[in-house]
Amino acid sequence: MIILCRTDLTPAQRERILAEIEGLGFEAFVRTVGERTVIEGPPASSAARCEVERLAGVERVFVNEPGAHLVTHDHRSEPTLVRVGDAVFGGPGTLVIAGPCAVESLEVMLDVARAVRDAGACVLRGGAFKPRTSPYNFAGLGREGLEILAEARAETGLPVVTEVMDTRDVELVSEYADMLQIGSRSMHNFPLLTEVGRTRKPVLLKRGMNATIDELLTSAEYVLAGGNEQVVLCERGIRTFERSTRNTLDLSAVPILAERTHLPVVVDPSHASGRRQIVPSLARAAAAVGAAGVIVEVHTDPSRARSDGPQAILPDELTQLVRDIRAIDAALAPSSLAPSSLASSSPVVPAPAEHPDPEPVP
Repeated sequence: MIILCRTDLTPAQRERILAEIEGLGFEAFVRTVGERTVIEGPPASSAARCEVERLAGVERVFVNEPGAHLVTHDHRSEPTLVRVGDAVFGGPGTLVIAGPCAVESLEVMLDVARAVRDAGACVLRGGAFKPRTSPYNFAGLGREGLEILAEARAETGLPVVTEVMDTRDVELVSEYADMLQIGSRSMHNFPLLTEVGRTRKPVLLKRGMNATIDELLTSAEYVLAGGNEQVVLCERGIRTFERSTRNTLDLSAVPILAERTHLPVVVDPSHASGRRQIVPSLARAAAAVGAAGVIVEVHTDPSRARSDGPQAILPDELTQLVRDIRAIDAALAPSSLAPSSLASSSPVVPAPAEHPDPEPVP
């Protein structure tokens, strides 16, 4: 039995809960997680669980189940709105986060940032620290990359999201970033999740490539338990037996998570597919199933990108994609479902721009 106490737990309530556990013939273990007291008790029957859950100061009791509560609708019935600069995730419409996989140079970053802004994206992405499969691959520019991102923000006015990989870098990255990204490989890095939970920076938490939805939610729970409720979940594809794409995009995760959590969910079609040719289609599908946003990789010259060039779309493709997503949002808006509007108009979605000789996927 794990007892999650309320943040306003009083000393008298704490002693009453401990007395209840001791009355069952077991010793209680008390610890602090973020801003909350957590009490570990014995294995318990349903009746004992109900008795403890009725006590003042108790928010939730877990018995043989994933320890996720703060992320659920039981804790918060209204959707959480996460503000990053002027962008609000979880509100109406599908937001677009865009930029290169890695920060390569000031010149390239500024070119892409201007293109992203002009296309209508609302948040700029770019990796200063890059987790790479091989230690010999380009792993980012580190602090220099953060400084370049800050210049791009000053130039374009776009807020910045970038990945943090190490607990020792959380303070540094927080100085430059408007949103902290926890990458797929770090979803189970619990000390890192705990550390970003102590910040009040918005967090973009990507689903691990081998992670279940339950595991994604319990990872998010680490951040919320630290007191940081500004979390956006990201579905970025999972590893399956299928080899025609880099990963398998689990679009069903979007409506499933909407049933289970108050946190907004975005989709990353770039890492899911690894193929720029199908990124726009997957992004449009994400908007259609209710994603709060999409995060796509964009580069002015993907053939020269130092990281993930095959999955980066071109700036004019992003411009078309933003138009398509806005059309989908308009078609799915509640007002557009009225009989009069259905009879009077039908949105015309422009065809995506064509580009010859798409780069093959290695």
